[in-house]
Amino acid sequence: MSLKRLLTSEDFPVLKRLVMENFKRFAPQYGIAMVLMSIMAGATGLSAWMMKDLINKVFVDRDPWYMWVICGSVVAIYTVKGLASYGQEILLARIGNNIMATMQKRIFDNVLRQDLGYFQRNASSDLITRLTQNASSASSALNLVAVSLGRDMFTLISLLVVMITQDALLTAIALIGVPLLFVVVGRLLKQVRKLFSSEVRSLASIIATMQETVHGIRIIKAFRLEDAMRSRMNDSVSAVERLSNRMVAAQAATNPLIDSLGGIAVASVIFYGGWRVIYTGATPGEFFAFITALLMSTDPARRLARLHLSLAASAVGVRMLYDIMDAVPAVTDREDAKPLAVTEGEVRFSGVTFGYDSASPVLHDVDLVAQAGCTTALVGLSGSGKSTMFNLVMRFWTPQSGRVEIDGTDLRDVVGETLYDHVALVSQDVFLFDGTIAENILRGRPGATEEEMFAAARAASAHDFILKLPNGYQTNVGEFGGQISGGQRQRISIARAFLKDAPILLLDEPTSALDAESDAAIQEALKDLMKGRTTLIIAHRLATVVAADKIVVMDHGRIAEQGSHAELMKHNGLYARLHALQFGTVAA
Repeated sequence: MSLKRLLTSEDFPVLKRLVMENFKRFAPQYGIAMVLMSIMAGATGLSAWMMKDLINKVFVDRDPWYMWVICGSVVAIYTVKGLASYGQEILLARIGNNIMATMQKRIFDNVLRQDLGYFQRNASSDLITRLTQNASSASSALNLVAVSLGRDMFTLISLLVVMITQDALLTAIALIGVPLLFVVVGRLLKQVRKLFSSEVRSLASIIATMQETVHGIRIIKAFRLEDAMRSRMNDSVSAVERLSNRMVAAQAATNPLIDSLGGIAVASVIFYGGWRVIYTGATPGEFFAFITALLMSTDPARRLARLHLSLAASAVGVRMLYDIMDAVPAVTDREDAKPLAVTEGEVRFSGVTFGYDSASPVLHDVDLVAQAGCTTALVGLSGSGKSTMFNLVMRFWTPQSGRVEIDGTDLRDVVGETLYDHVALVSQDVFLFDGTIAENILRGRPGATEEEMFAAARAASAHDFILKLPNGYQTNVGEFGGQISGGQRQRISIARAFLKDAPILLLDEPTSALDAESDAAIQEALKDLMKGRTTLIIAHRLATVVAADKIVVMDHGRIAEQGSHAELMKHNGLYARLHALQFGTVAA
C-alpha cells in the first residue's frame, strides 16, 4: 500500500514535500524506529503463531515440557516487544518535537521578512493559530506515516502470514469485506478536510477575541461591553466544540463498519474452522492460531483504515503552514543590492507616486528634498500622506513610480538591514517589548554600555522617573508597556532612539503623549538629538515645528507648499490657515 494511494491528489503533494524535506535529516532515526517496530510486529505475529503449539501440545497432548517452553517464550516475547515499543515511541516523539520546533522557527523567520502589507492582509490571530496549532500537524503527519506504515502495517503483515500459513481459504473469507471499507472511508475524506479547515478558523477567532479583550479592556469596562465580548467568545468556543464533535463523528464513522465486518468475518471463520475440526480432522491448534491472529489484527486494521482520515486532517494543517513559509515578501532586496553608506544623509523623493492599492494613490508625483543635517517637517490634515512618506523612507513599501533616495542611492538598490542601521524611528504609537526598561532602551543599540544607556535616558528626560520606580531600570514594563504611563513609554522610546545614534531621524509626533512640562523638556532634548542629523518630523501641533529648517505642507497626497514658518505665514496659504485654526489668530 503506497502513501499516494492513501491520499487524494490534493493532499499527496503537500505531504510528499513534508516527507522529502525531513526524511533525509532523520533517516537514521526513522531507520532505527522501523527496525524496532518490525520487532514489535514480529513479536505480535509470533505470539499468535504459538497458539497452535499451546493448544495442541499443552492442552491436547498435555506435555509439561512444552508448557514451560511456551511460558518462558511468552515472557521473553513480551519483554522484547515492550522494550522495542519504548524505544520507537521515544525516537518518534523526539523527531516529531524537532520537526514542530523547526517548522515554527521557519514560519516566524519568514513572517519577519514580510512587508507591512502582509500583516494588513493576515490577522494576527490567524498567524498565531498556524504557528501554534497547525505546527503540530507536521509532526503528527510524519508520525502517522511512520507508525501506521511501520508498526501497524508490519504487524498486520506478520499476522496475515500466520493466517495464510494456517489456512489460505479462511484468510480470504476474513478479508472479503475490506474493499467495502475503503470505499466508505474514501467518501469521508472530503468532509474531514472541510471540517478541519473550519475548526482552524474558529480557533483563530477565539484567539482574536482574547487578544482584543486583553488590549481593549479599558474600553470594554468603560462602555460595559462585557456581555458583547462574552457572547462573542461563547459563539467562537461553541463553534469549535460543534466542529470538534463533527470531526470525531466523521473519524469514528468507520468503527461500526469495521466492527460489523469484523464480526461477520470472525463468525464465518468460526463456522468454517469448526466444520473443519469436526468433519475433516483438522487440529484445534491450527484453528486457534488463526483466530488469534485474526482477532489481534483488528486494531492495526482499524488504524490503517482510518489513516486516510487522519492524514487528510493533518494535510490541511501542513498546507496552512506552507502557505506562510512560501509567502514571498512584496519588498525584497535585489540580487545586486549593496549596503547603504550614509555620508551626508540627504533624503530625496523624486516623482514618487504610491498607493496601497493601484486604484487610489496616496501620494501623487511627490518631489521633495530633506537636506542633510537639517530638519524637515511634514504637516497637513490626517490622510494627506505624511505617514506614508515615512513608510517609504523606511522601505516598508516601495513606490509604484519615482525614487526614494538617501545620498543619491535608490533605496530599492540597498540591503534593507543596512538601511535600518542608519534610521531611527520615534512614533506616536509607542511600542515597547515585554521586559525591563533597560532591555527596551538597549534595543536601540544592543551591546551598548550601561553608562551609554543612562546617558540616553537622561537625554530623553527619562532617567529621573526610572530611578523612582520600584526596580529602577529593571522594572518590567509589562505587555506593550502596560505597567507604565503613556508619557513614560514615550520617553523610553525616545531614549531608545538617542541610544541608536542614527544619522537620519524620523519623528512621528514624538511628544504627543507628554504633558506640558515633559513636552518642554523633550523638545530641548530633541533639539540636541537633531543637531547634525537629517530629521523628518510629522507634527499636527504646529508649535513643535516652527523652528524647522523647512516645513512641507501635504494636501491629499501632494505637496501644497513648502518653506520656513515665516515664508509660509507670509504666503498666506494652507499652512497659514492651519496655523490660524490652531492658535485662533488671523494669518498675516
